[in-house]
Order: sequence, then structure tokens, then C-alpha cells
Amino acid sequence: MPRVVDDRVVPANGTWARVLAPGEVLRIIDLEGQQAVDFLCYNARNPEERYNAADTMKYARTIFLTKDHGIYSDMGRRFFTIVEDTCGRHDTIGGCCSAESNEFRYGIKDTPSCRANFLRALAPFGLGKKDIVANLNFFMNVPVAPDGSMGIVEGLSQPGDHVDLRAEMDVLAVISNCPQTRNPCNGFNPTPIRVVVTAS
Repeated sequence: MPRVVDDRVVPANGTWARVLAPGEVLRIIDLEGQQAVDFLCYNARNPEERYNAADTMKYARTIFLTKDHGIYSDMGRRFFTIVEDTCGRHDTIGGCCSAESNEFRYGIKDTPSCRANFLRALAPFGLGKKDIVANLNFFMNVPVAPDGSMGIVEGLSQPGDHVDLRAEMDVLAVISNCPQTRNPCNGFNPTPIRVVVTAS
């Protein structure tokens, strides 16, 4: 029976970060549905090796990750394997919101953002602005039309949907529970998530 080593609720606009050992499983649960969860990961032993969106998409041969796909580093190594996914739609191209992008897109200054959250969560690990790369967004729905146009629309996740990530090496996982209210990625209503880490 898996042993729970971490289990907590992350509020809207909250953060979470932890180093996972090989074989540990990170479960991210969308408690109320339609909540985007911004995600970054790094080699815990050498954080200069970090998540690479382009390679992850190339290896999966899709922009929509789901069960059995890997999450890869910029050195072609697998950080995580998605071992369970009850939603089936996650975003690899939309990136994270920032106060600057929100001002540019919506004309609103000084909004809460995932970029600010990532900076806060990374600081205890000695990481900062230069370490934030294009990230993965669990439960976020960014469809792409045949003409190449994309849009951020309401998520498909239902209350209780979850994704399970099995660590394949010592990996630092970092979460921003997205506070965005200016587009429908959170159904205009950011809500809590639950994060559970288990070890076999």
C-alpha cells in the first residue's frame, strides 16, 4: 500500500514545491473543476537542467499530454511519467500569466500571477527569474484550430479529476495554483486544489 508523504490543499493563488525521489507519485486533484494548475520541474541535483516544453511535445507527438506521456528535460531525460489522468486535456503552449502580460492583454495593473507565484516558490531553492521557462498547465484548455489560431477557453476538468505523475529521477516539482480571473482558464473563479505525494 502506498505511503502518503505529503497531502495538502493549495488555495487559489497558492504555491507548492517539493523534491520527489524516483518512484514517488505526485497526484494533483482539481477539487472543484476547471482550475488551471501551472507546473514547472527541475533536476533536483542540478537545477540548470529543467523542463523543456518543445522536447516534451516532440517526444509525445502531441501538444496535449495525457496518460503514458513523459515530461522531459532540456537534456532529453524523463523527469516524470503521467501514469493516470482522468481529465485528458492539459496545456503545453499557453505558458504562465504575469502582471506584465495581464496589463498588456487586459489593461489591468498589478494583478496576481503565476509568474509571481513561481518566483516565490522557487526562492527557497535558490532559483529565480532566469529559471522560469515555458511551463506546463494541468487542466487548462488551449485548443488550436486548423488555421493555427489558439484560444484559452474554459477547462474540461470536473470536480475530483486528477493527474498522477511518477518521478523518474530526483526532481523538484513546483506548482502555482493559477489566480487568473481575466480569461476563462479557471472559469473566472479560481479554486483550491489538493496535492498528494505517495511512496511505495
